[in-house]
Amino acid sequence: MPVFTPRSLHRKFIALVAGLSIAITGLSVTPAAADQDDTARALAAILGLAIIGAAINDSRKDNDRVTRHDSYRPDYRPDHRPVRPRPLPPRADNRKLLPQACLRTFQTRQGKINGFGDKCLSKNYRYSNSLPRACEVRFRNRNGVGVGYDARCLRHQGYQLARR
Repeated sequence: MPVFTPRSLHRKFIALVAGLSIAITGLSVTPAAADQDDTARALAAILGLAIIGAAINDSRKDNDRVTRHDSYRPDYRPDHRPVRPRPLPPRADNRKLLPQACLRTFQTRQGKINGFGDKCLSKNYRYSNSLPRACEVRFRNRNGVGVGYDARCLRHQGYQLARR
């Protein structure tokens, strides 16, 4: 049984189309008094066959073939322990997260404001000494004068309320 490769099939197809075109032109040859219309029809038929043959040949090509290489094998080590992610480093943003438990409403001379009490922040917030002095507010309470920080001012300075 002969082996047909794509190249040999391609050559055979071209030979078939060429042979058919020669046969058709030989059959359509008429005496010297043939019309120009007959010649044009014959050439159109040959051209049509060639185009159809080329389309059939292109449709038979298998360009969608996927080549897989199964040679990759990941390293397997039986003594290998699973990888555990490292803990994330403390973010620099954490110093700008204020504890929610310290948020209160204070009565001042200008009216009520939302703010953070100084004593609560010193107990629950590590960076209470670095809060901006421009946001400091003094107010009266039962024990005399209290100190706190205006929440709106701190928000404008980049501080946020911790969502815990």
